[in-house]
Amino acid sequence: MNTHGIEISVLSLANPWLDFLPSSEAAEWAKNVNNELNTICRDSRGRIYAFGCLPLSAPVSSIVNEIERLATPAYRSIRGIILGTSGLGNGLDDNAMDPLWEALQAQEMLVFIHPHYGLPSEVFGDRMKESGHVLPLSLGFPLETTIAFTRMYLVSVFDRFPSLRILLAHAGGGVPALAGRVQSCVEHERGYYDEKGKRVRGPVRTIGEVLRTNIYLDAVSYSETGVRAAVDMVGKERVLFGTDHPFFPPLGEEQDEWMSVRTNIDAIRATFKTDAEGMEGVLGGNAVRLLGLDREPLEHT
Repeated sequence: MNTHGIEISVLSLANPWLDFLPSSEAAEWAKNVNNELNTICRDSRGRIYAFGCLPLSAPVSSIVNEIERLATPAYRSIRGIILGTSGLGNGLDDNAMDPLWEALQAQEMLVFIHPHYGLPSEVFGDRMKESGHVLPLSLGFPLETTIAFTRMYLVSVFDRFPSLRILLAHAGGGVPALAGRVQSCVEHERGYYDEKGKRVRGPVRTIGEVLRTNIYLDAVSYSETGVRAAVDMVGKERVLFGTDHPFFPPLGEEQDEWMSVRTNIDAIRATFKTDAEGMEGVLGGNAVRLLGLDREPLEHT
């Protein structure tokens, strides 16, 4: 943080979070991790906040209880939660997720959706291993996010929970570029069906409206083109700087700066050039407003 002039950070548990835990252990581990995050925030004297994690393999009632616990004043350093794309095991479009969406909406908690599972290795072909992690990280992760959000949209999650707030990782993946195509396909589709095969109405709100009212994007795209696409899609006040830390560390022993962090900062500055207000917003002001980050040391009881 000091190396890159970052005043405040929002931390979260890295993927795969607690998704791998057995149901009998998940709730207790979520409490332990979230308590530890809260302690880290307290000890930082206002420099660190956090997104909590949820025990997604536990019973739904336990997950909702953890959401409500994190919304109490004792956990005011927790300013949202982080979710992978698998949800309870069947994706974020699973109707069984509705009690979670309802609780998160009621508590006005931001949901940071981050990829982990990627795409099947068959998609990348037999030669994927020759380039290490390049294909899964550069394409698999963003496309995983794109598909997860689109699945949520198609089953009308945002119609049922119109105040739900979602932050999509990696500038939304392919969402900014493909939103128009998705909307065209939605309008031309002749029939929508529920899980039991009964015909239902498709999404009521357009994907553009959802993106401009429910969705925030981080600016972790590593390019001016990516940042600009995110800004054009959701508006400059809904794009937030991110670091990808602790992944992509300095490339050489003599380097102090993380190229990944510097690249994203430079991309934001190149996007806004003479728009100082927009630049300041993406580099920090938007997060301060969205998450209610205090610039003064936190007081904990």
